[in-house]
Amino acid sequence: MIDKIALGTVQFGVDYGINNAGGQIHIDEARKILNLARESSIDMLDTAYEYGNSEQVLGKIGVDKCQIITKTSSLENGIEQVINDFYQSLERLKINKVAGLLVHDFHDIQHPQFNDLFKQLKDLKQQGIIQKIGFSTYAPNQVDFLLDNFDFDLVQLPFNVFDNRLVQGGQLKNLKESGVEIHARSIFLQGVLLNFNNLSNYFIAWKGQFMEYQTMAKEDGLSLLEYALNFALNTTEIDKVLVGVDNEKQLREIIQSVKSSSDLSPYPINEVELLDPREWKV
Repeated sequence: MIDKIALGTVQFGVDYGINNAGGQIHIDEARKILNLARESSIDMLDTAYEYGNSEQVLGKIGVDKCQIITKTSSLENGIEQVINDFYQSLERLKINKVAGLLVHDFHDIQHPQFNDLFKQLKDLKQQGIIQKIGFSTYAPNQVDFLLDNFDFDLVQLPFNVFDNRLVQGGQLKNLKESGVEIHARSIFLQGVLLNFNNLSNYFIAWKGQFMEYQTMAKEDGLSLLEYALNFALNTTEIDKVLVGVDNEKQLREIIQSVKSSSDLSPYPINEVELLDPREWKV
């Protein structure tokens, strides 16, 4: 089950997450995190052209034996720039191919040049420079649109114990039936699911539900971390579960929290104001 974990590296390049007090990770700590990941059979890393200097940090440490997923820059700058930036990603990472390239900004699909860009990405796939092409999504209707309009290999989507929209709407099932590899992010909802104390006043509206969920986890004999992590890991449709950490200790705790707990129930809260961090007023 541990090999189902993929390591998010946005923290290697920028400050990220509402519980991240330490800011951007120092390269020495990043190296320790990657060493522990390798020792633990976690070999997939998720990064992006626009994650500050995350790609440069990974390149300095050395990631040629890892499976790398990166993401496109904005199509607002034109196709040529997107392709140039992708090659710059390879250069920064010091590798010559990636396991996956995701279209980072879903709105790029509406750009008049998107179909031409997608063709060029498919050419790069044929050349073996990109193994899988896909999209980063935020909402169920985006997944529906992709399934109706594109032939793609990979999708990254939000999924957690509170956010069960893609199960309820059938999107996970439809993606699996289409042979798409599914990577789940936001499994801790940027840290909200790990600690209900000291949250911003913005989250007070859901305090009663948070406490009820915490009791549910306790009744199963699991910590908040164990419940959130294993709920995602034991969802059969999901191929990779993305976790981001601020230090080696956190990754070790995650690894030690992995269990085979296939009977964990979701606690759905169908309010986009909670589920989509872009909506948060914190």
